[in-house]
This record gives sequence, structure tokens and C-alpha cells, in this order.
Amino acid sequence: MRILIIEDDASLAELMSYALETEGYSADICHDGAEGLLLALQSLHDLILLDRMLPTLSGESVLKRMRKSKITTPVIILTALGELSDKISILDLGADDYLVKPFDLGELFARIRSVLRRSLDYSDPFLLQFSDLRFCEKESKLIHKDRTLLLAPKEAALLAYFFRNPNQTLTRMQIIGNVWGPDAEIEDGNLDNYIYLLRKKLNALPTNAQIKTVHRQGYCLTEKTCFPPQETTME
Repeated sequence: MRILIIEDDASLAELMSYALETEGYSADICHDGAEGLLLALQSLHDLILLDRMLPTLSGESVLKRMRKSKITTPVIILTALGELSDKISILDLGADDYLVKPFDLGELFARIRSVLRRSLDYSDPFLLQFSDLRFCEKESKLIHKDRTLLLAPKEAALLAYFFRNPNQTLTRMQIIGNVWGPDAEIEDGNLDNYIYLLRKKLNALPTNAQIKTVHRQGYCLTEKTCFPPQETTME
């Protein structure tokens, strides 16, 4: 899991980053609201720890612009204001949770786990899972533990089709018809090029998943320990 820390207190940011990494998370830090917004708009992180008072742009403004831009990354606001009215205003802006300073690191981890459990609800039709991978179709994000890779639109559409039909041999005609469209006219090697790009991304992750070539039949998303896939007529 990759977490973005937007906090102008450098010592606190470093402390949180170190603690998060010892717990197995990957952490990025910035100390400025405007820079933090630019990073948040890229949707590269699974969760954001956002200080309410920041230079150049307040945490509230960062959160407002994120939600206005349809960025759904979970946000935990870090604030020195603990009044009920302050908490209500934070949640109404679109925050997923808040933590009043000073706070205990144990409570921080508990709130992170709680927010991530809610955000990674596998009943979401846009969040797909296979083997040790998760794929957020809505944001074109391929996730493996603390690594996140962004996919190009056609790569994302192709991988989503594989995720919805795992351990099944999919013919070239099936893949092209479902990803490009039944009337699409594409060059013969176009599909192979996108398969190559997806394999390159999978190889960049220590995953058990692979896209296997089934001789004279097509391709299959399977695990490296699986038996050879069986041919199917899945549409």
C-alpha cells in the first residue's frame, strides 16, 4: 500500500513515514498544499494523510479540489482542532476520517487499517482481484502489496477482461471483440503488442499471476503454479 503524507511539520512527517514503512507501507512526503494537490490528482496512492493547516494551500482546499475532480482516494485529516463542529466540517468536505494532534502511532495505524478496509470493498464492481493482485478498473491502477502501477486505457481494458475471465483460454477473436469491439479493424500484431506491455508490467511485480500463451488457441490469465488451462467458449 502506498500512502501520501502531506504535512508541513518535517519532523512529524518523517516520523510517520518511518513508522509506516516499518509496518510494510510505502510512504511519500510533501510539505506544501499546492504540491500535495498535484500529487493527489495523479491518483497514485491508496490513502492520503492530509494536514489541515498547510502553506500555499490549506488541507481543506486540497480536499475540496480533490473531490471536485472526482478523486476518490481515501483521506485522513490531521488536525489540531478537536471541537465537534470542526470534526463535522471535515467529514462534510469528503474526508474519510480525522485524527486530532497529538496522536499515538497505534491509533494512526488503526484508523489507516479501518479506512483501507472500507475503501477496498471487493463488492465494488470496479475493483477486481486475481491471485495476489488487485486491479482498480475505475482508476486503471494495478496493485500488488505496496506497489501501484498505472495502466494506459487500452491496457486497462484488456487486463480487466482477463481479470473477469481468469484461468480460461480466451481466443484472439474473443479478446478483440470484447476489448476493441466486434467491428474493430486492428492490425494483426496490435493485440500481441498490448499483451507484451501487460506482461512487462506483471514482470515488474513479484506476482504469481501471468498471461500465458496457449498454443494455437489464445491467451490465459493464470498463476504460475496452475495446471495448463482448459479451452473455453466464454464470451
